[in-house]
Amino acid sequence: MTLRVLIAKVGLDGHDRGVNVITRLLRDAGMEVIYTGLFQTPEAVARTAIDEDVDLVGLSILSGAHLTLAPLVLQSLRDQGCFVPVVVGGIIPESDVTALLQSGIAAIFGSGTSLDHIVSTLEELQVSIDP
Repeated sequence: MTLRVLIAKVGLDGHDRGVNVITRLLRDAGMEVIYTGLFQTPEAVARTAIDEDVDLVGLSILSGAHLTLAPLVLQSLRDQGCFVPVVVGGIIPESDVTALLQSGIAAIFGSGTSLDHIVSTLEELQVSIDP
């Protein structure tokens, strides 16, 4: 089964160089990637995830608002009956990792995470969600 991944930029974060690299990397790794573009709301991300029937949601956050935005996306997904894993990448201080994981985020990719590690982690999450 091909992993369908939604990649989103939430909030006012307008930096998209890294997310464009990740999007191409995941496509090159054989995943189907839907990219929402910049300035998405948590509700819009959840609606797109449901409409596109994705297996996983990836958030790229460089604005420092990850502790607010990531849980809001997760909650919006859950409120709409969607229980796919959510991962976060970007500038994530080590001191915030525990809080994000406790909020239900499945994986965190901070600055400098290897591309191979990102792909292998998403593939492992796919194994855990395949029936």
